[in-house]
Amino acid sequence: MAERFSAREAVTALADDATFAELPVPARRPKPDGPLGWPGYDASRARAAERTGEQESVVCGTARIGGTRAVLIAFEFGFLGGSLGEGTGDRLEAAYTYARERRFPVVPLVATGGSRMQEGMLALTQLQRVARQSALTREAGLAQVAVVRDPTTGGGWATLGAGADVVLALPGAQVGFAGSRVRPADADPAAYTAEAQLAAGAADSVVRPEELRETLGRWLRLLTCPSTTPAPPPEPLGGSAVLPATGWDAVRRARSPQRPRATAYLDAYFTDRAAISGDRCGGTDPDGMLCGFGTHEGRTVAYAAQTGTATRPAGYRTAARLIRLADRLGVPVLTLVDTPGAANDAEAERQGAGAAIADLFAAVAGARTPVTTLVIGEGGSGGALALAAPGNTWATPDSYFSVIAPELAAAILKRPPREVEATADQLRIRPQDLVELGVIRGTVGG
Repeated sequence: MAERFSAREAVTALADDATFAELPVPARRPKPDGPLGWPGYDASRARAAERTGEQESVVCGTARIGGTRAVLIAFEFGFLGGSLGEGTGDRLEAAYTYARERRFPVVPLVATGGSRMQEGMLALTQLQRVARQSALTREAGLAQVAVVRDPTTGGGWATLGAGADVVLALPGAQVGFAGSRVRPADADPAAYTAEAQLAAGAADSVVRPEELRETLGRWLRLLTCPSTTPAPPPEPLGGSAVLPATGWDAVRRARSPQRPRATAYLDAYFTDRAAISGDRCGGTDPDGMLCGFGTHEGRTVAYAAQTGTATRPAGYRTAARLIRLADRLGVPVLTLVDTPGAANDAEAERQGAGAAIADLFAAVAGARTPVTTLVIGEGGSGGALALAAPGNTWATPDSYFSVIAPELAAAILKRPPREVEATADQLRIRPQDLVELGVIRGTVGG
């Protein structure tokens, strides 16, 4: 079990010194024992208030975190298990409204067992209020970064937690829709942890408490710096500006084990960066797609980069999630194309490869924020093109882009293996061919 902090301890641990200011509490005249007249409810609330020093299960206010002003929503688990009732909903709605009026990002520090039973369905419907406020905040182009503490279950996880743009989790925290008392008796408890949610693509990272303030501050800085200027394409790292002489030469150079991959390009391009992880649909593709936000020449640029392997459906969905988030926040996007193609095994089909690629095509096509693409290696068919920006794609000298791999093209055309190299020439896949055809804008480093 992770260490449990009170709401105010959590705020103190994250906020810059002496910057937290609590928001006014909305006025509500409660009925005796709540809206359902639940016997003993008032007494339970009184005991919770005496024990915690709070009058509700959330504390809301503003603070600077790493220099960025944000609205903080801190749950007090000691107050009736951090449960949501009508009074909680009032405070949450007021906090989100305040954030939109002043254009502050929202940081929920979640620790809750769910909706308050003593208020029945009126408590459960507070989730709709929260979802509405979250949706309005997204429409306003403001970031939401959740920190899920121990425990985060029920509707609090399904709205304030999992519904945030970026989800940071504390190690060992119990995180899941089903709380410990309502899940099947034989359920594996390891499935309801922060680490399990990270593996399932529902959280972006598990962050140690001593690193949380710095990590959260970095995220808030990166997500609150909009820009309308396109990201410049990176300079090539291959060491040679000489363009390939033949199509097969282009293929050979792009497939070379010595060629720089995405990590090298990202390290050279960004002074710092923070990664998102997962497609929010149960999958991750850490070996095939790297996504996140970074600082380039003093401003934020989002990135989605293929790593040279076959991209899995979860990788495409994560990239689509990244592009849509950057689009909402007004952050320019850099994509790096490098894949022999989309994963084509049976499991990839079961995971919805076609739908995932279609979704990425749609995200790129619909983006209002500028998208810049650099082909740094293999550009294999539609699995590569889905990540490419129409009208703003560039290529390195050691790359190629093809409708299909030359070997597969020869096989489909029933040509013998000795004609693969000639087929590569016919496909016109060299960077200079792509410029002449109007497929890309130009080559970098020339």
